[in-house]
Amino acid sequence: MIHDNADLIAKIRGRFAHVESCPFQGPRIFFENAGGALTLNSVVETSTKFAAIPDNQGRDNPASYALVNIIARAKADLAVFMNAQSGQFFAGESGTELLFRLIRTACVNAPKGSKLIGSSIEHPASRSAAHRWADVAGLDYVNVQHSDELGLVSAADYAAAMTPDVAVATILHASPVTGMAMDVARISQAIRDVAPNCVIIVDGIQHAAHGLLDLDAYNVDGYVISPYKVFSRHGYGIAWISDQLSAVPHDMLIDGPAEGWEFGTRDTGAYATMSDVVAYFDWLGGEISQETDQRKRIETAGAAIHAQEMALTNAMINGVGNLPGLCDMEHVTILGGENNPAREGLVSIVVEGIASPDVVTLLNDEGIRTHLRKADHYSGNVLDPLGLNDCIRISMCHYNTVGEVAQLLGVLKKLAETR
Repeated sequence: MIHDNADLIAKIRGRFAHVESCPFQGPRIFFENAGGALTLNSVVETSTKFAAIPDNQGRDNPASYALVNIIARAKADLAVFMNAQSGQFFAGESGTELLFRLIRTACVNAPKGSKLIGSSIEHPASRSAAHRWADVAGLDYVNVQHSDELGLVSAADYAAAMTPDVAVATILHASPVTGMAMDVARISQAIRDVAPNCVIIVDGIQHAAHGLLDLDAYNVDGYVISPYKVFSRHGYGIAWISDQLSAVPHDMLIDGPAEGWEFGTRDTGAYATMSDVVAYFDWLGGEISQETDQRKRIETAGAAIHAQEMALTNAMINGVGNLPGLCDMEHVTILGGENNPAREGLVSIVVEGIASPDVVTLLNDEGIRTHLRKADHYSGNVLDPLGLNDCIRISMCHYNTVGEVAQLLGVLKKLAETR
């Protein structure tokens, strides 16, 4: 377990920028990882290096050859990291933009009068795209209702709504509001059992930093991540698409490569930082195992990250030492329940008697960074059915510590005593 190894947790935290302090606020605990994880120091260095290079890819000069090779290396690293034996990776403006593009392409190529299936738990990045392009393409949208109690949707829920004429499907891998992960492999299988040729697109943005990625096991056609949520930086997104989706008619330049999906000259530094991210997972797996195979080390790292974050959320919910946990605080309600095995490093709460914006401000005044989620176009699909106007999101990553959790619980205990 990572948190049981003081030397390892120190090494991990030493690889990230601004772990213990904010350049604007000063010392703080960072529990806002779902809004964007901490950035690897290596990513900062790589970004600086490539920002100074004037050359483009596709030219006949040594610098251009090097840039092309760096991008190819990054795509190969991503294939190992996400266990993709086929298909292709490409960069876009953001994770949201890429989800819109993949869903749009799937919809306009679907048979008229067919269906698109998605779920009510989804982030608007996929849900908005699905509704818009289903309407434009003349597809019926089928909504799979998520469980308000558990904060997730299951394979059985999808199976109950499936029909053979479903041509496109969207799946959310993990919710940035409830923190619950969906079983993508089982949901995908439930879809393909009824509609084998359905184009399945997954929003993996929230999940990517919190454990293992295994595209071969998912049996889907599209998977999108936002690198700034998995230890890289802002300004781009990464998509993987299957050979099947690569080949369908899509937006492209006239006479361009038939299976080319990228627009314009991409930032080589963005790709290079993904190699830094993969190298970090590789390093972590090597620190906690004797594995010699890169994929095995990455799998080991993913399992350790998941276990670490489970330990952190369990400590937050059940208490640390003499400090009561969230489940012991009568004034606190935990979204998705206290004992939910689907939880990935995130606990959302409401505090009776104190407005959520005030709780976030009070925690921030104590040097604890959390985030307010409102029942707006981002989170209303989850909060409205619960009768909530907002909630406080506390989101962790594996570099957070039980000591930081204890400080949070101490502040919340003090709030309870003074409310």
